[in-house]
Amino acid sequence: MPELPEVETYVRELAPELAGRQVLGARVNWSRTIATPDAEHFPGLIAGQRFVTFGRRGKYMLLGLASGMTLIVHLRMTGHLRVEAGDAVIDQHTHVVMPLDDGRLLLFQDSRKFGRIWLVPDAEVVLARLGPEPLEDSFTVDGFGLRLNGRSASIKTLLLDQSIVAGVGNIYADEALFRAGILPARAAGTLEAGEVAALHAAIRAVLEEGIAKAGSSLGKSGLQNYVRPGGELGGFQDEFKVFRRTGLPCPVCGTPVERIVLGQRSTHFCPVCQR
Repeated sequence: MPELPEVETYVRELAPELAGRQVLGARVNWSRTIATPDAEHFPGLIAGQRFVTFGRRGKYMLLGLASGMTLIVHLRMTGHLRVEAGDAVIDQHTHVVMPLDDGRLLLFQDSRKFGRIWLVPDAEVVLARLGPEPLEDSFTVDGFGLRLNGRSASIKTLLLDQSIVAGVGNIYADEALFRAGILPARAAGTLEAGEVAALHAAIRAVLEEGIAKAGSSLGKSGLQNYVRPGGELGGFQDEFKVFRRTGLPCPVCGTPVERIVLGQRSTHFCPVCQR
């Protein structure tokens, strides 16, 4: 978390704020935030760079620069990238400060310090291991089935493997498996062709709905792990059918939703609808 819909929301909402803006420099307050280059050289390399393109690959934001380099941002669990006024308060969780040519600041904030930033001439150095984009034509039913074929790991665990399909995380894996009627603990290689097709369609559907609702904001007021760049909450958390609904009735059959742990991740499902 954030997953594909949250990162897509970030890209779409940051684009009009950053398009054509030039970075004047940078101050790095937590050196490990900068993955490439190192924190010492990052300020000099980012200074003078101008944002021209905006994209996403899996859970990575891709901010293309006029020089041909790419600023890649991965929010991980609690990262936030936002544009603030020049006199914004810089708190203890603000790890990178980048002044812009219009007097505002581009801030990277991360309370748990897992988020990372890369500045690279070739984005594939970071992205090469990712699987297909689930909302693009490259994500086909046949190709998805081939990636699952013969695998003994649980289907939930493989959905979290970014080399299988890029951008799916805990929330949207649970929701997709519910819609497809597939038990999360099921060995991936045992899925029949019809089940693979149903899961393929369900993955696309929940991700598209997640984007339409601007992502999912979880946590208590003021402590959400994800908010939109302007500070607003996402809305897909109001659409959950099973995720974090342990003990509540399944919206289809009324059976209490159950929770197990697969691959060290909480997993939620209906024991009747998903067999």
